[in-house]
Amino acid sequence: MDNILSFLKKIIPEPVFRFFQPLYHKFLAYGAAFFYLFPGKRLTVIGITGTNGKTTVTHLLTDILEEAGENVASISSLRFKIKDTEWRNELKMTMPGRFRLQKFLHDAVASGCRYAVIEVTSEGIKQFRHLGIDFFMAVLTNVTPEHIESHGSFENYRNAKAELFRRSKIHILNGEDPHIEYFLKIPAETRMVYTKKDLPSDIHVRLLGDFNLENAAAAYHAAKIIGIDTDSIKHVLERTSFIAGRLEFIQKEPFSVVVDYAHTPDALEKVYKTLRPPTSSTLGVKSPKTPSVFPVGGRLVCILGAAGGGRDKWKRPEMGRIAAKFCDEVILTNEDPYEENPLYILDDIERGFSEIKNPKFHYQKILDRREAIRRALQWAKEGDTVIITGKGAEPWIMGPNNLKIPWDDRDIAREELKMVK
Repeated sequence: MDNILSFLKKIIPEPVFRFFQPLYHKFLAYGAAFFYLFPGKRLTVIGITGTNGKTTVTHLLTDILEEAGENVASISSLRFKIKDTEWRNELKMTMPGRFRLQKFLHDAVASGCRYAVIEVTSEGIKQFRHLGIDFFMAVLTNVTPEHIESHGSFENYRNAKAELFRRSKIHILNGEDPHIEYFLKIPAETRMVYTKKDLPSDIHVRLLGDFNLENAAAAYHAAKIIGIDTDSIKHVLERTSFIAGRLEFIQKEPFSVVVDYAHTPDALEKVYKTLRPPTSSTLGVKSPKTPSVFPVGGRLVCILGAAGGGRDKWKRPEMGRIAAKFCDEVILTNEDPYEENPLYILDDIERGFSEIKNPKFHYQKILDRREAIRRALQWAKEGDTVIITGKGAEPWIMGPNNLKIPWDDRDIAREELKMVK
């Protein structure tokens, strides 16, 4: 279908193409739903949306429903899952295209699933992939600037997220998100506003970071409204120590090596704060109440890049500013350049370094991502933390003309650690 769209874009004048493009997407969405007999109407479909945290909430809620004995299908940026069968999401697309999505839901119905938990993206909604699906519940994790170039403005991006809630009966909203008032105006049959403080005191969440307490609270309240017993929720939240590629520890001794998907300024700052909270001695601010999980004095060695292809160029210097604030050593490296010159991307990130005066901060550029990881591991000393951000558990590095280079930060880190040892 994407090939057809590309062909039409070449032969049709741009103004005409733009006018008819939404109709094309809607036709595909309803056509796919009709072809597969509207499987979304025969499932209790739960949509998880937000800028960050969608995958974590999707996995937690799926596991909770399964713990309670339910048959569940789920789609996330990491995997497709129908009951006990799961396979890796290698599409480089969180929310699949219309026919693939409807076929998945059809297969879920055929397998006897009662629930479907779907990670819903603004890009998916922009292309109307959600049409033809009856969403029972919508869960909001947070909204921070992302995909601005694609949507045209932050307001358009936020409105795309809101579309999921306009089509859902039950709304689960993060009370700590600054944009909650916007979502509270959308009518709902049932609405739950949560914060991380709402978790029962006897539930001890193993996932690191305050932001994961919010994710756990979202999954907790979604499950409670569905009618899942507290014991099932508690068991899942207390046994889950990480989601693949999300604050995933590759090694803890003698120095820590962590891989995380953080690719937005908000996510990057939260990850850095979790790994080594700011202290009065380094940044002139008070230490947070939550202590660091790492030895005092250990350095934070950060491997950082940004996606190309014209994706959110505004955030590159902002991510550089955040890295200069929290990291002792930064290696700027290639991520997903697409058609862009990767050196230009690194230059954009570098511009943010000058905004922060941190005497302990040093950086260098190593374009080869494997070499960057190798160098960071060679630098690391006992008590340090090496954090590799941007790709998490993604299976590819994306190059020009949709070139896919097989890759997994976690595997590369493990391979290079063997050489260091």
